[in-house]
Amino acid sequence: MEFERVYFIGIGGIGMSALARYFLHEGKAVAGYDRTETPLTRALVQEGAEVHYEDKIELVPSAFLAPEGTLVVYTPAIPADHAELNYFRNHGFEVVKRSQALGYLSRGKYVMAVAGTHGKTTTTTLVAWLNHEASAPGGESGAGSGSAFLGGISKNFSSNLVLGTGRRLAVEADEFDRSFLRLNPDAAVITAADADHLDIYGTHEAVREAFSQFVDRIVPGGTLIIKQGVDIALRNKDIRVYRYAFDTPCDFYAAHVTLLEGGHYRFDLVCPDRVVEGCTLGVPGWVNIENAVAAVALMWVAGFDEERLRGALARFEGVKRRFEFYVNTPSQVYMDDYAHHPRELEATITSVRKMFPGRRLTALFQPHLYTRTRDLYREFAAALSLADEVVLLPIYPARELPVEGVDAELIGRQLTVPWRVVPREQIADEVGRMVTDVVVSFGAGNIENCCPAIAEELRRKVK
Repeated sequence: MEFERVYFIGIGGIGMSALARYFLHEGKAVAGYDRTETPLTRALVQEGAEVHYEDKIELVPSAFLAPEGTLVVYTPAIPADHAELNYFRNHGFEVVKRSQALGYLSRGKYVMAVAGTHGKTTTTTLVAWLNHEASAPGGESGAGSGSAFLGGISKNFSSNLVLGTGRRLAVEADEFDRSFLRLNPDAAVITAADADHLDIYGTHEAVREAFSQFVDRIVPGGTLIIKQGVDIALRNKDIRVYRYAFDTPCDFYAAHVTLLEGGHYRFDLVCPDRVVEGCTLGVPGWVNIENAVAAVALMWVAGFDEERLRGALARFEGVKRRFEFYVNTPSQVYMDDYAHHPRELEATITSVRKMFPGRRLTALFQPHLYTRTRDLYREFAAALSLADEVVLLPIYPARELPVEGVDAELIGRQLTVPWRVVPREQIADEVGRMVTDVVVSFGAGNIENCCPAIAEELRRKVK
């Protein structure tokens, strides 16, 4: 691809904004559209991008209307009738999905890809941090800290893009719209292959088949690290396969796991050729230990310095909206998490229960997508029923139109604990009126915009 300008349709998405920042760093002119202004789009404007928020071709900067030298990148979340997207398609522009652009950028790199229906953002971010802090020469990956494209904002890097020296490239391999089938990883992790995105795949079997196709794309001589118990067909005979788990003995796992104060853990990391003893992780929750095992397994393949690795694990600050504490006092706790799939909710609530045993847990949940709610409402209810009470917000539609008969009450009617539905704009006041102890908000929509107000209500109770 030879181009001087890159235009992004959906520039404010977490993955799209990372690509936009990469091209700005490379000296390209960058512009784009998104539906709403966010901190990410404001940051891009400060870094030199031109961004607008109406789907009007006349708002596209004139230089980007020349097909010669302009690349157009779009996210699959953009609707098919989008005026700008169709203009570019019909006027001779090179138009590619985000996954295709990422595939181009990964050529010549040692690609360390993390796939899975949950856990991939934290795991990828930890790989990027460990590459930065603890990399060592290992086979074809070479030395150097490498770069990364992340699906969340790393607290250590304060960014979703990491730029470093060396061939290592850590990427989050997204199964949505089969995007991860554009990659050819050297080493890959699969954290889970649960039923999700059934609006795209139709059946759980089709989801599993897509993950099998992802494994087929690992380069000859490459490596797959797959969570113990994940059930997919492994047809690629030209790769090494390792299993990992939280604390079940296999190729990679955590041993002698001890709960420390505040939900943190001490553990030993068991690898095929060594045991890295006395590890701690800078973020709480047993599910993050499982993610750390997967990340260290990828590092083991590429090469790491053991002492520096131990220190880097302890200094890992996590990802925004993943186990993110706003209030943590003996009388009130409030944390926010991006979980939007039943398995993620179950894992997070179980982790919180272990962190704060015997305390009353209130879950605030904003369902994400009508189709996901329709397909998984029973599973959502089973996971949320692990809390003591549940407050549901109306469904966040994202790219979808309403589906008849599908609403938040569909989940609520299956719950086995007290529940109610509260409008998003009233949720902070509702929490302020409730008797609360440990509160966790969940969802991939715009519930995150409520977090500061919820935290303020809970801090007021502490005072």
